[in-house]
Amino acid sequence: MTLRLVAVTFDVPDAPVAASFWASLLGRDVVDHDGGLLRPGDPTQVGLRFVGDPSPTPDGNRDIHLHVTSEGAASQQEVIDTALGLGATRHDAGQLPDERHVVLADPSGNAFCVIEPDNGYLAGTGLLGEVACDGSREIGAFWSDVLDWPLVWDQDDETAIQSPAGGTKVAWGGRPVTPLIGRVRRRFDIAAPSTDVESEVHRLLQLGASRRESGSLDVTLTDPGGNEFRLAIEHDDGRGA
Repeated sequence: MTLRLVAVTFDVPDAPVAASFWASLLGRDVVDHDGGLLRPGDPTQVGLRFVGDPSPTPDGNRDIHLHVTSEGAASQQEVIDTALGLGATRHDAGQLPDERHVVLADPSGNAFCVIEPDNGYLAGTGLLGEVACDGSREIGAFWSDVLDWPLVWDQDDETAIQSPAGGTKVAWGGRPVTPLIGRVRRRFDIAAPSTDVESEVHRLLQLGASRRESGSLDVTLTDPGGNEFRLAIEHDDGRGA
């Protein structure tokens, strides 16, 4: 039974501020969702969810960041200006002078890239073009099997998957993979289209996941690279638990 990617979840100091920023930048409303705020996805755009976490504990060192697209030079600058006006800041991620994408950070400090307009790799993906993650080919293949999304890039240990409907790509940058230190405050939330979560957990374990903990309505697991994700029950209205 196919699982659905509900959202990429971000633990942030101020969930309303983060959710409002991304809803305004990407043009989608925000709804309450399981103790957080969700900018819902659709068949071609991945959802984003924000959970308040004022804990001073340092973020783990595995990266998940977003790539926002643009359709032309003027459009790229418009996206940048809009983001800055909404509270984003310039961010130094070690990018080289000849690189044409622009790196910003949202009001919660999460880095994201505004991609150059003639980037063929992200052509036609929509405004939220990519979720870029640390991880080897093994992780990309695992998530391809979990979501039943085909591998649309598979080269030199780098992988990307994409919904059969198109839209946002989810990619892993290949080796070397940064050793996992601490709890990463960005993770995938997926939903099972049934009340039988245990059968879905069993399939995930067979694919290489590990079980971490269970709640009343969801289960926390890790993928083969140790990255945490959550499996919940799919409601009749299409929401995860």
